[in-house]
Amino acid sequence: MLSFLYYLVCLVVALVLYVASFIALVVCYPFDKKRVVVHTISKWITDVIFGLPPLMRRDVVGVENIDPKQQYVITLNHNSMVDILCLYKIPLVFKWVSKREVYKIPIVGRLLFMHGDIVINRASAKEAMQMVHDKGREWLSKGASISIFPEGTRSKDGEIHGFKAGAFILAKDAEVPILPIVLDGTNTLTKRGLVNWRNRVTIKVLPPVSAKEVRERPIKELMTEVHDSMVEALAEVRAANRR
Repeated sequence: MLSFLYYLVCLVVALVLYVASFIALVVCYPFDKKRVVVHTISKWITDVIFGLPPLMRRDVVGVENIDPKQQYVITLNHNSMVDILCLYKIPLVFKWVSKREVYKIPIVGRLLFMHGDIVINRASAKEAMQMVHDKGREWLSKGASISIFPEGTRSKDGEIHGFKAGAFILAKDAEVPILPIVLDGTNTLTKRGLVNWRNRVTIKVLPPVSAKEVRERPIKELMTEVHDSMVEALAEVRAANRR
């Protein structure tokens, strides 16, 4: 019963703020090219989702590694749809790279569209790469960051697997830093449809790879370094949470 009420309240809040997002997009579009207002409203939605249960936690570790005035290519591990909700805790305006199937989800899909998130067709790798490159550079030039799951799909076992090159090519071409982030606890928010009221999500922000390093180093080397640092950081987070 409590889980049902929680879902109902979240749905009502999401619907109200969905309408607010549409109004904000129309009213603010001429002077808010980065869509900061729409992003802020989405942050409010996630604040409600994670703030209603008093024992549920969404902790950010390493926030000092973020420069709010800097745009980044953000790389994250991917375990569930909750990953997307969790990232709104960090102090950056960003655009997601998401498969087009996500845009068919009621409310969520329309919100992503209003954000200006980048839709890709995973059936065509070449087309997807071009979309990420072109739209990614466009948003980076406006001051927004780009969030990408470099594994390309959800991890089935919770571990971080091999990376695809798209995020690193974009960062190199746009000459912006790479900001690695690891998420833990996003796949335990619910179990069999029931809310885990004591769920803890940890968002660990790693030191960024500078624009200079991104510019000067080979893509494969960058991929290996970021991958290995994220694997190590995830292991550290899990070890700390078990204590």
